[in-house]
Amino acid sequence: MDTTYGLGAITGTLGLDADATRAVLALAVRAPSLHNSQPWRFRLWPDRIELRADTDRRVPVADPTDRELRIGCGAALFTLRLALTGIGIRPMVTRLPDRHDPELLAVVRHGGTVRATEEQRRLLDTVPRRRTNRRPFRDGAVSGSARSALRRAALEEGAWLQLVTERSELDALGELARQAHAQQTRDDAFVEEMSTWTGHRPGRADGVPASAGGPCPPPNQPWVVRDFGGTAYPRPAPAAFESDPLIAVLSVHTEGSREDLRAGEALQRVLLTATSEGLSASFLSQLVEVAEVRERVRRLLSGSRPPQVVLRLGQGVPVPATPRRPPESVVEAV
Repeated sequence: MDTTYGLGAITGTLGLDADATRAVLALAVRAPSLHNSQPWRFRLWPDRIELRADTDRRVPVADPTDRELRIGCGAALFTLRLALTGIGIRPMVTRLPDRHDPELLAVVRHGGTVRATEEQRRLLDTVPRRRTNRRPFRDGAVSGSARSALRRAALEEGAWLQLVTERSELDALGELARQAHAQQTRDDAFVEEMSTWTGHRPGRADGVPASAGGPCPPPNQPWVVRDFGGTAYPRPAPAAFESDPLIAVLSVHTEGSREDLRAGEALQRVLLTATSEGLSASFLSQLVEVAEVRERVRRLLSGSRPPQVVLRLGQGVPVPATPRRPPESVVEAV
């Protein structure tokens, strides 16, 4: 499903020449999205960059309300902000500026000059190295300093990262994940949709190649991992996953498109922070994609804030990057 635009050449914007603009966009597209669908496009004007939802890349069975689509676009927005800051431009962002144009998610303008902080430069350096790691992690606790850094990263973007440590809550989340996984895999439409995006051979610029999948955990393992094996790539033999992963739940104050964007910006900052701390991350998306399960997660953990993303964090082995579309293919003609 490699729908591309490529209708508009990359031109200069915000005082940058075309080459610098391309470099900024090449970083912005290195953001996570559901099934690596990359549901964003950019419209370049001399004085602004528009971030727009690419509705041709919707994943409507798993994400019928486009909540995860907007989260992915929010992650790209954070990376765009970070890339501009890295070259001395203070990004001035207007989110959801036109209620009559719901595909227009954000407008970024030149807000003056700025010097990137040491933390921002460290996060910028991790953008090309961030991966979703679906393989087993090594046993071993995540340090207290890393946990604090992860929570602080979410707070800096107006979100909340809850690290689940109570055994009873972990057991309940694991059971809910299994229930949600079973419900989704019984849905033929879900299985068909997932097969269009995942488990394919190398060569596509989007989706999750089969080689990026991990082994199936044995039946007695508490956490389920989605199967991206398909027929294109032999599935690794079942392997024991870590006995005590760090489970983190990212939430925001309420529901709505603006909060979805905020969650995506916070998600990318958390993931880049995790990478800078030497940690790996993968998603337990079943817990927030099945509506009744998501509600049970909310009641289990907070009772008020809606969970947006559930992460599994730990110390993993290096894994290859998933593909990205080139910047030229995500630019829409003005």
